[in-house]
Amino acid sequence: MSFTDHIIAFLQNGGPFIYPIALVLVVGLAITIERWLYLSSANRKNRQAFNLIGAALKSGDIDAIKQHANNHKAPVFDVLHSGISRLGQANRREDVEYAMEETMMEYMLRLEKRTPYIATLANIATLLGLLGTIMGLIAAFSAVASADPAEKANLLSSSISVAMNTTAFGLITAIPLILFHSSLQTKTATIVDSIEVAGIKLLNSLSFNAQWDKSRG
Repeated sequence: MSFTDHIIAFLQNGGPFIYPIALVLVVGLAITIERWLYLSSANRKNRQAFNLIGAALKSGDIDAIKQHANNHKAPVFDVLHSGISRLGQANRREDVEYAMEETMMEYMLRLEKRTPYIATLANIATLLGLLGTIMGLIAAFSAVASADPAEKANLLSSSISVAMNTTAFGLITAIPLILFHSSLQTKTATIVDSIEVAGIKLLNSLSFNAQWDKSRG
């Protein structure tokens, strides 16, 4: 029997709860792939942005940052641009910081979107596996109660084996989803940290820049 045949037999012998768990797995993988592609794209754009404006951030070159922000699309550019746009009206450093934090919060909603669903789906898969096993055991013991004494041992062992397939499949689904959720959270945190570092660098450079002093006056 091939590996594929083993998988098919495993699913066929797992009982009715195998199918909702399989659906949870498919939905979880779809969300994971979509989020991974989105976050990878955002992370790549951020790295490219840092390569473009690294020197401008150190020197507080507002014009260079503005030019790059207008010509390129990246989360870090949008956050920095929101702070720079407030320079003409800001009386305090905190005003610029609040403007960047506002845009940062908007981006965090996009970066974290749907990621919590993966952890929820992992928990659902585990619970469905346990529920399927319990329901299978209840059905098994009910069948054994009315079976011939000579067949009870064989019938019980085969029924328990089938019932345990549901728990196994629930865990097989839940463990990868938990790992995917952790990876996506790490990827999101990396993007958020890079944006925060860029914002701090900009604020610190502006504090020693003549244009900053002029805007305050």
